[in-house]
Amino acid sequence: MDHSFPPENRVDVLIVGTGVAGLVAARQLQRAQRSVVLLDKGRGLGGRLASRRIGSATFDHGAQFITTRDARFEKLLREGEEAGMVTEWCQGFSGLADGHTRWRGQPSMTAVAKYLAQGLDARMEMQVVAVRRAEDGYSVETQGGASFHAAAVLLTPPVPQTLALLNAGGIELDDAMRKRLGAIEYERCIAVMAVLDGPSLLPSPGGFAPTEGHVAWIADNEKKGISSEPAITIHAGPEFSLENWDEDRVTVGQRLIDFCKPWLGSQVKSYQVHGWRYSKPVRVDGETCAVIDASPPLVIAGDAFAGPRVEGAALSGFSAAEVILAGLLQH
Repeated sequence: MDHSFPPENRVDVLIVGTGVAGLVAARQLQRAQRSVVLLDKGRGLGGRLASRRIGSATFDHGAQFITTRDARFEKLLREGEEAGMVTEWCQGFSGLADGHTRWRGQPSMTAVAKYLAQGLDARMEMQVVAVRRAEDGYSVETQGGASFHAAAVLLTPPVPQTLALLNAGGIELDDAMRKRLGAIEYERCIAVMAVLDGPSLLPSPGGFAPTEGHVAWIADNEKKGISSEPAITIHAGPEFSLENWDEDRVTVGQRLIDFCKPWLGSQVKSYQVHGWRYSKPVRVDGETCAVIDASPPLVIAGDAFAGPRVEGAALSGFSAAEVILAGLLQH
């Protein structure tokens, strides 16, 4: 390994991104006695497992709940439930219980990321700008000038951002892989967080998906159990979000609030607007991760591979960890 890097910046595996895929993979790799560092450009863990406070109101403004179909992921959630990470929100919306649990973070969705990150070396506000091939592995460069050496790299940002990192480092993809990754598309989502001066009209458990109009989802965070006062999350639909992406966010937010007035029942005291450029993959890859190089391992993971849900991101993280461990044994 290249010893020109400081010891704290030389690791077995460097992971870009602290969303669910990166955190799950890091846990698996660390349990296998591999040294791991995660880098993330954000201030907080979790990616779209996002929560925000406005005064004393709390909002989940990214992923709204978690469902499970895979036994391994359900085991992880059950362990988290025992630790107080998650709790059951409901088993369906609009009075239509289907017996399938929707989990929420406890106290909010960011708790899931914080639980998964326990014991991991996650370094925040470190934006990666390039990944390069190096002696016996890869070098990873950050905007702040820090450089890392890793025997393996896992990239978990949205695929367009990942491709930019590879391109900046001069890592070329074959035509088949470039075409495969280029086919992955994402929806955008404009999210509004509105504090109300009284209860909303949304029925318990506080989640509703309108069947027509500009809005894809409305959630009452107080009825959900995460906010101490009435607080509404509104997710615009993908077409509206794309059409209005470059418009003034305050104006767009007000338009969405106006559309939702039949469900609010109270006046809006204040609101903020957030844009999710890579909200949900429209077209998902057929594999659970993308292996750019098996040895030394260079792998791409995320919900664009195993499915557009929190569980999909976790399963991609599990799969990527397996690929990396196998590649490190060969290298």
